[in-house]
Amino acid sequence: MKVAVIPARGGSKRIPRKNIREFAGKPMIAHAISAAKQSGLFERIVVSTDDRDIACIAREWGADTPFTRPAELADDYTATVPVIAHAITACQALGWDIDYACCIYPCAPFIQTTDLMHALDLLQTTQAAYSFPVTEFPSPIQKALRRLPDGQMQPFYPEFELARTQDMEPAYHDAGQFYWGKTDAWLINDKIHRSGVGLPIPSWRVVDIDTTDDWERAVIFYELLEKENPDER
Repeated sequence: MKVAVIPARGGSKRIPRKNIREFAGKPMIAHAISAAKQSGLFERIVVSTDDRDIACIAREWGADTPFTRPAELADDYTATVPVIAHAITACQALGWDIDYACCIYPCAPFIQTTDLMHALDLLQTTQAAYSFPVTEFPSPIQKALRRLPDGQMQPFYPEFELARTQDMEPAYHDAGQFYWGKTDAWLINDKIHRSGVGLPIPSWRVVDIDTTDDWERAVIFYELLEKENPDER
């Protein structure tokens, strides 16, 4: 069985109630649920939450909420892996035989069903523990600068200060949308990035929504994409 787990706690601080705040005409979490449903990959779509309102909205959009996330896994410091491991264990207790679990973040309105499919194929082909979307940094990280208290700029990597940009090795970062993982990996391996394979996706489809500025930028991007590709939204 393949299960999608959407972790959506109620205590978001920088954007209060962001997981169920309206985005493009529906609750933010509904975009993640819809993408999971449209992919056709999952026998079950589960929302892991400590919040009654989130659970109610999740069910309205077609997800299951078969358990309540405990408070110790719903604070500002809880990592992703323990939350998904808890969800898997709770679902196994219900008799579900889970082979793969995909953590889909609730604030990822640009997630594509084709990415979910390709990442699963990549996971199964490579036999890695995890797979997830990545995107290239817009500038070479070897050219990164630090700003000192007096305003003076200083290279992080002085050895690359005079190197040509086109000679730099590309660097990637986590797109922050989803993680496919084998069940045993979620239960025993908390090193997603060093144990996983990356699926490159375009940077214009990556918006990490943590602040109100991020939210407003995401709204603008989403509206532009909807105008360009109305049948894909």
